[in-house]
Amino acid sequence: MMLRRCLVLLALAVGACASAPEPVSSGSVLAGPWAGWKDYPLPGKRSTVYRLQREGSRFIVQARADASASMLRRQLHVDAAQLARVQFSWRVASLIARADLADADASDSPVRLVFAFDGDHGRLSLRNRMLFELAQALTGEPAPYATLVYAWDNRAACESVIQSRRSDRIRKIVLESGAAHLGQWRHYERDLAADYRRAFGEEPGALLGVALMTDADNTAGRAGGEYGEVRLFTRDGTPL
Repeated sequence: MMLRRCLVLLALAVGACASAPEPVSSGSVLAGPWAGWKDYPLPGKRSTVYRLQREGSRFIVQARADASASMLRRQLHVDAAQLARVQFSWRVASLIARADLADADASDSPVRLVFAFDGDHGRLSLRNRMLFELAQALTGEPAPYATLVYAWDNRAACESVIQSRRSDRIRKIVLESGAAHLGQWRHYERDLAADYRRAFGEEPGALLGVALMTDADNTAGRAGGEYGEVRLFTRDGTPL
């Protein structure tokens, strides 16, 4: 189960009273700040439901997983020299029972932000090259060189870096841990390049894509989360 998720992650090339949610249909393109984001089902998985919802003056995405895993993603290309900040927010009502990002058999999270990076594939280990080939065969897309994930975990310390058991080209930074901030909007501003260097110990390549991912497939449980707008900026402050 975790191997399939690992392969799909590798293949990522990558707002008062709320109004009635608008479902995001497969392959759709959203409007406003979510323009260019598309639903991305994962092979062999039940899809998480992502819905566009108005909250006050902004649009948010509401995610609901029921023993499911899929992404809402945006493909782009940002040269490494221009890579700078990302601003985003999320809110979680409850944790997933038994979820643990460090356990390959329980690696679920109510909210994740996933970033795919390019790089020198010639530096990959034989094991990773084999995984990348399998990922492309499974999804029909070439795998990125590295995948950096921000996530909410049940127990790992905040700011800890968790390496995937399946591939060292997937690494997760824990931004929230435990139940202390459940029900609250949590806002972040991160230096993507600095976080990449800390997680992988090397300079990042071009940014290829970004995705939301709420999943509860490994634990066969349920998960829910809400995402505020994801804002990317170049080094000169230009929004992407």
